[in-house]
Amino acid sequence: MTGTQQASRSRTFSWSDPALTAARVGSTSGLEMLRAMRDGEIPPPPILQLVGGTGFEVEEGRVAVLMPAQEFHYNPLGTVHGGIIATLLDTAAGCTVHSTLPAGVGYTSLDLMTRFIKPVTVASGLLRCEGAIINRGRRTAVAESRLLDERGTLLAHATSTCLIFDLPAA
Repeated sequence: MTGTQQASRSRTFSWSDPALTAARVGSTSGLEMLRAMRDGEIPPPPILQLVGGTGFEVEEGRVAVLMPAQEFHYNPLGTVHGGIIATLLDTAAGCTVHSTLPAGVGYTSLDLMTRFIKPVTVASGLLRCEGAIINRGRRTAVAESRLLDERGTLLAHATSTCLIFDLPAA
């Protein structure tokens, strides 16, 4: 194969109307909302559909996001792009904070400090990104997330600080 000949692959992407999920924000606790997503009662956010997330687990203060490593995640070096890894780490950390919030309270990420430990490829299999609370105060929360391959090997780690705020009344 020369530089101008390429093996072609394609992918079709569909997503659910994000307004369906956004309409629930603030009316239920974060844990209830995440459980409704897990159980298929409301659609996951488009970002999880975009990256090919296949599901997640949730309990108060702990969330795991699942996604198989796929070729369409690759960078030019033939490994999963760091932005995809950071997306998983941010999602797990943020959703972990969300799982602790009552109705009427929201959050946003203030930072994400990421460490890439090992390369991620399709051989990594089903990725599991686990989030856990380190500390939660009234106005900020600190969470960590760990990305593991299907053998349980640590691939990346992050910590995130999230701002906690009251949502405007509907």
